[in-house]
Amino acid sequence: QRQVGRQVLDAYGRFHRAEFEAFFNRGLVLGLLQRGYGELSNRDPAILDYIQAGLRLIMSCPSVLELFELLQVEALRLVCERPAPPLCARLCQLLGDFPQCLPRGRKLSLAFCQQLVRSIAQFQSQGTREAELRLYVSQVTQVSALLRSVWKAEPDTLLPSLQELFAVISAADTSFEPSVALASLVQHIPLQMITVLIRSLTTDPNVKDASMTQALCRMIDWLSWPLAQHVETWVIALLKGLAAVQKFTILIDVTLLKIELVFNRLWFPLVRPGALAVLSHMLLSFQHSPEAFHLIVPHVVSLVHSFKRDGLPSSTAFLMQLTELIHCMMYHYSGFPELYEPILEAIKDMPKPTEEKIKLILSQSAWTSQSSSLPSCLSRLSGKSETGKTGLINLGNTCYMNSVIQALFMATDFRRHVLSLNLNGCNSLMRKLQHLFAFLAHTQREAYAPRIFFEASRPPWFTPRSQQDCSEYLRFLLDRLHEEERTLKALSSAKSSESIMNEESQAQEAVHKTQVFTEAPCMGSEERTLIERMFGGKLKTNICCLNCKSMSQKEEAFTDLSLAFCPPTSLENVDPKCMEHSEVKDDYMVQSNTLATSPAAETPLSNLEVNRGCDTIMNEGTTEDFSSEPSSENTTISELKVQNNGDISQSLVGKNTLSVTDLLNYFLAPEILSGDNKYYCEKCASLQNAEKTMQIVEEPEYLILTLLRFSYDPKCHIRRKILDNVSLPLVLELPVKRATSPLAVVSGGWSVGVEISDTGENLAKKLKPSGADEVTCPQLVPYVLSSVVVHSGVSSESGHYYSYARNVTGSGPSGLCHQSTALSLVSPQDKLFTEENPCTVVENELDTEMPREWFLFNDSRVTFTSFQSVQKITSRFPKDTAYVLFYKKQNSTCGFNTNPANGLWVNGDPPLQKDLMDAITKDNKLYLQEQELSARTQALQAASASCSFRPNGFDDNDPPGSCGPTGGGGGGGFSTVGRLVF
Repeated sequence: QRQVGRQVLDAYGRFHRAEFEAFFNRGLVLGLLQRGYGELSNRDPAILDYIQAGLRLIMSCPSVLELFELLQVEALRLVCERPAPPLCARLCQLLGDFPQCLPRGRKLSLAFCQQLVRSIAQFQSQGTREAELRLYVSQVTQVSALLRSVWKAEPDTLLPSLQELFAVISAADTSFEPSVALASLVQHIPLQMITVLIRSLTTDPNVKDASMTQALCRMIDWLSWPLAQHVETWVIALLKGLAAVQKFTILIDVTLLKIELVFNRLWFPLVRPGALAVLSHMLLSFQHSPEAFHLIVPHVVSLVHSFKRDGLPSSTAFLMQLTELIHCMMYHYSGFPELYEPILEAIKDMPKPTEEKIKLILSQSAWTSQSSSLPSCLSRLSGKSETGKTGLINLGNTCYMNSVIQALFMATDFRRHVLSLNLNGCNSLMRKLQHLFAFLAHTQREAYAPRIFFEASRPPWFTPRSQQDCSEYLRFLLDRLHEEERTLKALSSAKSSESIMNEESQAQEAVHKTQVFTEAPCMGSEERTLIERMFGGKLKTNICCLNCKSMSQKEEAFTDLSLAFCPPTSLENVDPKCMEHSEVKDDYMVQSNTLATSPAAETPLSNLEVNRGCDTIMNEGTTEDFSSEPSSENTTISELKVQNNGDISQSLVGKNTLSVTDLLNYFLAPEILSGDNKYYCEKCASLQNAEKTMQIVEEPEYLILTLLRFSYDPKCHIRRKILDNVSLPLVLELPVKRATSPLAVVSGGWSVGVEISDTGENLAKKLKPSGADEVTCPQLVPYVLSSVVVHSGVSSESGHYYSYARNVTGSGPSGLCHQSTALSLVSPQDKLFTEENPCTVVENELDTEMPREWFLFNDSRVTFTSFQSVQKITSRFPKDTAYVLFYKKQNSTCGFNTNPANGLWVNGDPPLQKDLMDAITKDNKLYLQEQELSARTQALQAASASCSFRPNGFDDNDPPGSCGPTGGGGGGGFSTVGRLVF
């Protein structure tokens, strides 16, 4: 009947135009819209069908304008009555075909858009069958398409419409739940508006936390809408926006409320991509507690099996993404093997991301790593940098301590030993270092203030708030830790011997106390302290009287080697037969030890600093001493130094840049004691010319090298800095001459007893004759560069320290250990006289360098860098020079088990003691609260007061490289991009 009626109406309008125009008038249309027709309700879509057919027929008639005006008003009224989806979709189709019927004028047009948004919020699907659901989705799509066309034609209506949308979804009325159909509007919002809208929402003081939580929860519900596009983009943007203004309470509540719902959406292929994106962000950003991850853990295995059964390419791709996410979370929250073992079994066939990739993903996703889009008048976000590393706040010229602590922290094996110590109830310096390392590893703060450790570890002669020598501080710190552990062991031994006759339980307790600082896997039969095991080596000094050929020997322990700079004149004028070159000392600054006049020189544990005044030259007598050495494929260090060939001196001085290799060669070269430095020979009972040689007989796990850059100028009576550039080899081979028999090893005490001030007779008297030299077998021990502490400035009393470091495990990074590319101290004979610059070899090694492997620690600021930057620092900034170097012995873990197979290791480090973990968790929560409170306070201040926008943040008086509380990234609260050195 309707079809026949439509044909009659069409014929009427075409062939009886005048009569039809009189019939299809304002009264008829208004009656249809307000009262319906007969049994037809005015809310029946058929009414709109009839009106649309009539409008087509009288489009060319003048009276149609009157109908357009009527429909503009009636369309707004109809939308305000919240039509059902079928009627609303039919109205939108009519208005789409006849845009002249849309309400005109900004006010009416805006009201229409806002009311249409509210109408969509009322939509509910009446059916559950697929055909009914498809029809419902198409009706919603028609409505949202009309809104899009209005927004496009009148852009002024977009923002108020979105404000209305937010008002709907943020309403706290529990009796009304807005329709998920609102998700259809998201795809029509230009993505370019994300930044403006999110900033407006997150910084609006009128938006309460409860409203924001409600709105975010409902937006997450929109992930269920099958045709929604960009919903996940907006959800993630809002989550990041809230993190950027530190509204962590909302993020925690929403994540815990919705994480399971989002995970369940992964079962449905249509909405899976968006759900996985949101799930990934929610889990990876929720890093202060495993609670959110553990909510979905029970459901992971069944979903993985479902993906595997599908066998579809899309399912496989999603499974790989999900697997990577799961690995990241299990890595971050290790220590729950009972929960994770079924998951590991389910995903064992899937590829596992590398540890570096996992760390990068976690560091970029944390709430505290979200960049704030607020103006500079608000505090910048002070969460961890993308590196995932924590800076150290400068407490006032404490960069010398910060740079050393970061270098020690990045010494992976040492850090793991420190963190694994059982020090409960102990108030030692080692306990404070353990506390500091634990916070550096696990805090969410961008930078940690090491006040307690600084006060405990500062040498008493260091003036507070003044610049100091970082090498001196490092030596003092290692000595304190060593002596403290040795004292505690002695006390424990005394207690255990007193109670040896007590009952078994007491004996066991005494043994436990004895092992406070020890770990069974590392100790073996040796009672060595942790500092000895990690940094301790032994160096043997031989002095041969050139008159009677008697030999004196002494073995000394060291924790670092201080390398003097070899004067170019002594190498250029090299003469193997020359016994001394006295002019050099006057022309060249004599190296001085900063400890010579300080109380640290009296400490029992010190480095070995051997300074020959730069006035010794190679001599042919040395060749005789080593002619009986076992032949070796590689030239020994001594042989390298005594080549009777001018090419070797040219190889050292002909290049522009000295290398660490050259300085070590110079350090270990034979020295002639003559003139004022003659040796007192007990056999001859007089001062005699003598030859002194040094050999490393026991290598440390970590080789610390200090470049003696600060020299005393006797002419001007001031300390100056040697600014020579030194090339740093990535791989170094150290010649170690171990005794063939253990009986030949001198078991001397830890005390060195050789000071830089000991010269001539004093030194000679300390080195007592001990018979002939025992047979040694030279061995090249490979080391990889771990850390570099850089001094910026021209004096030890001023300037700034910062450090470069990388993660080096016991076995070292792959690809860096090959003999063929290693830049060794001792080269094969065929390479000995080549002119190849060591830098060239190092550049070849860089091809195998892991991406983002190196870090720059500059007080509070931590950034990624590269080995090229480390090598080129002095050429780019002449006052910035490498000062202290840490090398890690390759293919060695000191018996320390680093396999996290037990599921308890976090970030490759051992699990912390409960009290330490509790302290860190408590501080992390406190930090989130501080950030949120600070952001809210400053947002209120910004809203109530005008704010000046300075291009470089708030000015301060500290120059870029200074050590003030804000200089050098020392914890200034505002953006300092304009002031950075690099």
